Amino acid sequence: MCAGDSVRFQNFRMLSQTELENAAEGEPQGDHVLERADIARIAFVALAAIAVWLKVWEPFQSFSLIGILATAIGGWPIWKEAFENLRERRMTMELSMTIALVAALVIGQFFTALIIMFFVLVAEVLEGLTVARGRRAIKDLTNLLPREALLRTAEGDVTVPIGSLKAGDVVLIKPGSGIPVDGTVISGNSSVDQSAITGESIPAEKMEGASVFAGTINQTGVLAVRTVSIGPDTAFGKIVQAVEHAEKVRAPIQKTADRFAGYLVYFALGCALLTFIITRDARSTISVIIVAGACGIAAGTPLAILGAIGRAARHGSIVKGGVYLESLGSVDTIVFDKTGTLTFGIPKVTALHPSNGTTPQELIAIAAIAERNSEHPLAKAVLDKATEWNITVRTPDRFEYESGRGIACAIGTEQIVVGNKNWLSENGIELQGIAAGPSSIFVAQNGTFLGAIEVRDIARHEAKHAVRELKSLGLRTVLLTGDSETIAKQLHAELELDEVHADLLPIEKVSEIKRIRQEGHTIAMLGDGINDAPALIEANVGIAMGSGTDVARESSDIVLIGNDLAKFVETVRIARWCMSIIRQNFVGTLTVDGIGVGLAAFGLLSPLLAALIHVSSELLFILNSTRLLPRKERL
Repeated sequence: MCAGDSVRFQNFRMLSQTELENAAEGEPQGDHVLERADIARIAFVALAAIAVWLKVWEPFQSFSLIGILATAIGGWPIWKEAFENLRERRMTMELSMTIALVAALVIGQFFTALIIMFFVLVAEVLEGLTVARGRRAIKDLTNLLPREALLRTAEGDVTVPIGSLKAGDVVLIKPGSGIPVDGTVISGNSSVDQSAITGESIPAEKMEGASVFAGTINQTGVLAVRTVSIGPDTAFGKIVQAVEHAEKVRAPIQKTADRFAGYLVYFALGCALLTFIITRDARSTISVIIVAGACGIAAGTPLAILGAIGRAARHGSIVKGGVYLESLGSVDTIVFDKTGTLTFGIPKVTALHPSNGTTPQELIAIAAIAERNSEHPLAKAVLDKATEWNITVRTPDRFEYESGRGIACAIGTEQIVVGNKNWLSENGIELQGIAAGPSSIFVAQNGTFLGAIEVRDIARHEAKHAVRELKSLGLRTVLLTGDSETIAKQLHAELELDEVHADLLPIEKVSEIKRIRQEGHTIAMLGDGINDAPALIEANVGIAMGSGTDVARESSDIVLIGNDLAKFVETVRIARWCMSIIRQNFVGTLTVDGIGVGLAAFGLLSPLLAALIHVSSELLFILNSTRLLPRKERL
């Protein structure tokens, strides 16, 4: 039956640190298990049904003491649930089933009552085991987290509980060990299995400066990791919280499912009353009550949402509640920020245009001298290129910087000028026949123009494919950026976006979101910076890149752990799949109940067959919801 499982879902709560540790050790966390009492109750009812069928020890022909006792004792969970629901003025299937069973006993259908009871008890156990598969997503996640860490101290390496770690601590991760914290590798080289956290099937190579996540597995070398986040602040902790929070923040579709289940009970009772008034046939009336059920909706809906959130977590997306999953399943427009979202947010040298016989290596070497003492973001791109080409960068003897224009420096007798076109022109240097982009650096030495270095923030490797996949799903793609129109149009052409708006302030991004929503569109917004927070809040669903600012992550409804846009596409597919399964359960339940009630009212369904249809359809729709569970958690 469904009400008990609905209550169990509603009673989800956030796990404490102690409960997380207990779960990691495999201690029970309230999952439904096949208990001896369940087996004994089912066996008792089955034996009683056989005894009634064989007419064993019947003092009166029209009275079955065995039938009444077995129904009363075996059906205790149903009677108890029905009484509690009646006291709370809640109409549930337990209450309607109680009415049907009592009616069967009153008219002497003892064998029928016992067989129905048998079906119901078996369904209760199977449904409980099925629903427990969904809740086990939390336990499977907690099993990934080690309980101890090897802490590096001045006195040596010490094994400590992970609860005693703090930000800034350095922990050593040996091959084959689980990583207990989110942090940054400060030494060592290894490959790490991140599939449980980011969904990546191929182990990620980790070296100095790389980020690692709690709950992942170190495979080969030893890593020294400086702790950044611990416990609930890690990506792992946020996944667990998101899965648990799925039922605390109930999606509108879940509330609809609960109301719909109650309406179906009223519908069944109303049809049963009408059937009895017209036919005066008690068997048909009982069949009408029994055949109608909404358990597949009441239990299947939260199970589908929980499974979808768990599946999304395995693919690298933290969904903070079922309401956001439902909203994502209905979006028709995806709005992107540029820097750090569609692009890496780190300028890179993308092209070199040497002139006057200068080689590319010489162009970078001269520019790197001027950029060595600069803190401009474009300077780092030039220095990174010099490092990539193993060019030794000399330190200038004299250095002058003009904000927004460029650099003039000297090393020995060599005079170097680096900057924009106007800066070089002011220094008497002629630029002729040079093709360069909007973010180019122009380089000159001793009055001679040496060439231009094209630097820009490059698109993420998966961005074009992700945009194409989103468009194949019928979604409109829009770019909102504060960058210039020239840069925005370059990205527009490269990624084949549907629409671009450039030169926008943060408040103007919010205005654009409002405008699009007023046109009747449902929006998902992706961003990563503080300036994106207002737009993330204004959108129907806000999605933050995992590498973004704390403000963006806190303002969002979904967080992409691994910054992979392909994971976002998969999350959209999961959200749509979830809503499709819930709709299938709604339509299927209405169809089965409608046909079943009609057949029962005309006397074409016996109470036994009605019970079989009720139980079979209930389990079918619940099993339909389990398709969303991560593969290892399916039945």
